[in-house]
Order: sequence, then structure tokens, then C-alpha cells
Amino acid sequence: MRSYLICDNRELLIGMRLAGIEGVIVNTREKVLEEMKKVLSNEEIGIVIITEKVLSLAEEEIMKLKLERKYPLITAIPDKDNEKREDYIAKYIRESIGIKI
Repeated sequence: MRSYLICDNRELLIGMRLAGIEGVIVNTREKVLEEMKKVLSNEEIGIVIITEKVLSLAEEEIMKLKLERKYPLITAIPDKDNEKREDYIAKYIRESIGIKI
């Protein structure tokens, strides 16, 4: 099972490639949806990592995929431009599994 990154940041893509995770840079809604279609057709990919900015480009479609499909796991990570909020971990858990801590 492989992981795959869909982001809009070259530095993040380079860092993930150093960790062995392939990916692509996208900047438009159409490109996001095109890459998601490719990823969903590749059975070797088990985890799709998407930055929050990319998620916002096609949020409705991606959230629908997260709810309807068990595989691959689709997860969003913060962008480098986002400020770290103290409640980020709690918010992430709440949105991911529905538990308020």
C-alpha cells in the first residue's frame, strides 16, 4: 500500500518525496478532480494526503468521497501558510471521528 500527496506547494512535495511519498502539485479545481480520479483508479494507493488549500478547491466532491469510500483513506493536512492554532488537534479529531475532547 502506498501513500500519495496532492498539494499546491513545491517544498512540501519535495519533502514528501524524500520520505518516499510520491505526489503532484495542482492549482485548479479541475486538476484536483482529475488527480483524484487517477488516484481512485490505482489500487496500490491506500492513503491520499491532501493539503487544506487543495481540499478547499473541491471540498464538496472530496468530502463526498471520504464518506462514501472506505479505500483509499483521504486525509487533509495543514498548509505551511496556516497558523498553528492551539485547538488544531482537537478540531481535527472532532472532524475526523466525531469525538469532542
